[in-house]
Amino acid sequence: MNAALQIEKILAFAIKNNLIEMEDAAYTRNRLLEIMNMDAPSDEVYEGELPETLTPMLEALCDHAAENGLIRDSLESRDLFSAKIAGAITASPFETRARFNALYKECPEKATQWFYEMCRKTDYIKVDRINKNARFEEGGLDITINLSKPEKDPRDIANALKVKSAAYPKCMLCIENPGYQGRPGFPARQNHRMIPVKIGGESWHMQYSPYLYYNEHCIVLSDEHRPMAITEAGFNRLFDFVGQFPHYFLGSNADLPIVGGSILTHDHFQGGKYIFPMDKAKDEIALTCEDESIKAAIIDWPMSAVRLVSRDRNALIRRAMIILNAWRAYTDEENDIFAETDQKHNTITPILRKNGENWRLDLVLRNNRTSAEHPLGIFHPHADLHHIKKENIGLIEVMGLMILPGRLLKELDEVACYLTGEKDIPTDESAPGSAHFAWARELVREFGKNNAKEDADRIIKQGVAKKCNRVLADAGVYKQTEKGRKGFVRFLETVGFKA
Repeated sequence: MNAALQIEKILAFAIKNNLIEMEDAAYTRNRLLEIMNMDAPSDEVYEGELPETLTPMLEALCDHAAENGLIRDSLESRDLFSAKIAGAITASPFETRARFNALYKECPEKATQWFYEMCRKTDYIKVDRINKNARFEEGGLDITINLSKPEKDPRDIANALKVKSAAYPKCMLCIENPGYQGRPGFPARQNHRMIPVKIGGESWHMQYSPYLYYNEHCIVLSDEHRPMAITEAGFNRLFDFVGQFPHYFLGSNADLPIVGGSILTHDHFQGGKYIFPMDKAKDEIALTCEDESIKAAIIDWPMSAVRLVSRDRNALIRRAMIILNAWRAYTDEENDIFAETDQKHNTITPILRKNGENWRLDLVLRNNRTSAEHPLGIFHPHADLHHIKKENIGLIEVMGLMILPGRLLKELDEVACYLTGEKDIPTDESAPGSAHFAWARELVREFGKNNAKEDADRIIKQGVAKKCNRVLADAGVYKQTEKGRKGFVRFLETVGFKA
């Protein structure tokens, strides 16, 4: 199909999905013609079937642009150009806010559902790419092999805090991003929109993640470009947001390198409409609290999490601050936990939900100390797990949704070949995929190498889930052992709890 007719197809798609009105078709057509460097539209009217997403039309126009020298035929150039095209059918920030606010008056959930669907339809959320991800449930965890984002080294993330950038926008979470044309190494954002929210007495904005790790994965970001910080003001912001959007959870990455998320330079939260494996965790050790309005427990989870439930928001914030301040200064040598060496090491990952009249606040204890044996972190996936998971264990993984690097799709297929006998495990430890060889030998010793392909895939999924459970156990400061549980209770007794 020629480029001019693809433009007509995009217009039909936009009208069908209520992205533009029929009266705006001529104006939008002219914007698309300008982007494509074309003088006149097609004489034909597109009357065929329309796809579920914008992606096929964008790909076709990128093909045309590459063939005619408008862009380089590279993934980055195509992505930059695609956002420019999609921006032509995306409602303006003013129109987006007006529609959202009108729907919010009817029902907060209606407003977020509309905004989420708009971001999907305009290709800001990369639906087609996300659908290629491998995803499965195993071993009590949700596991996804994600192709949308490159794997990061924790040391690169920590180093980002030390680098003062003069670039515009300063980072991908800044409020200057919507409408930005992008550049090499920084994505285009012509089809990106944000919704203003007032939390903690400050102006913040909500957007959706283009990587979409889970349903309605939103990011709530400060209007000010400032570092992540777990503070009393941060707890108030959690409650303010969930109070306005009670159908969403909201949580924060920890505010230290190694145990924090991938962007520590911009204060933000992550939330959405999703039930994580940690949400289903049962109480393991019931706790009494000196504040009788709070029900508390250590939950049955590989990471060290205390769950607080109350109708009283202020009581929860007071107790959370008591726990945070005490934990920042707490050392437990018996469990290899040191609050401070040459720097401070203790912080928390908080997660908030509202169930009816009750608030539920989960506080996960974190420590980012390193050692000669574990240079990437004592409470970080240890070296023998790096072939599966090396990145920081941020908020999403803490809750049991494991985001694994896209390289594993091909590498795990190779391991399956060892279990079916199609291939032998190479003896050359420098061969491609060598990081998996030791694990593959363990699997072959246990299950043999005459497995059907379906059985081999099942064995690998189970094996990956075991590794991921160990990832969480490594990241837990108090282990799920008698010594670890005693240590955890001992700490909580210093802040007003009893088992």
